[in-house]
Amino acid sequence: MKKVLSIALVSTTALTALAATSQTAQAAVQLDSNHVQVEAGDTYKSIAANSGVTIAELEQANGREVGGFDLIFPGETVTLPGATTTASTTDAQQTVTPQTDVEQTSNQETTTQTQSTTQENTQTQTQAVTQSASETQTTSTSTTGTSQGTFKISFYDPAVLGSNMGYSGVAANLSVFPKGTTLKITLSDGTVLIRTVNDTGTFAYSNPNQLDVAMPNNQIPSYGVTTASVEVL
Repeated sequence: MKKVLSIALVSTTALTALAATSQTAQAAVQLDSNHVQVEAGDTYKSIAANSGVTIAELEQANGREVGGFDLIFPGETVTLPGATTTASTTDAQQTVTPQTDVEQTSNQETTTQTQSTTQENTQTQTQAVTQSASETQTTSTSTTGTSQGTFKISFYDPAVLGSNMGYSGVAANLSVFPKGTTLKITLSDGTVLIRTVNDTGTFAYSNPNQLDVAMPNNQIPSYGVTTASVEVL
């Protein structure tokens, strides 16, 4: 009889312990959407089951070894996997925002530089057109002289001959071009020289169809003698 009572007492104690465990298996207190507070009887298994996640996910969210021994105590706060995901998403959003701002700033700077370049190009083109028009007008004005035909052209350096007459003059036959006559001399290679008759010289005097143009030695063409069309301005 005593043996039967002992067996019954042990069975009752076991059932009471099991009932207590069942009552506290999911007793963790929900602090917020991402955290729970451990109560007596809680385990990682019971918390994971109650939260709809796996034990491995719960271990990873709390920096535990996956598959290891998870010892927790009442009052401890356990982070649910959703908290990690949310934090990562927030960090990603915060990281993207500054990059977007930088890209917008870069795009604005690029647009400003493009507009500035376009304006500079437009100004350059306008200046080029104006300059071209000016040059055309000058050329047109300079070609209003009276043509005198084709002359043979030679060159000399007054300084070499000991003269201080400079390089703006040309020696000519004075019966053809009196002193002070301004001539436009267009060489065969297209070079245009504007010279004023200021000398005759023996050579030019004896060659009425030839002009002796003053020019520094280092600028005298290598061909020495050439032909040119001559106009009186």
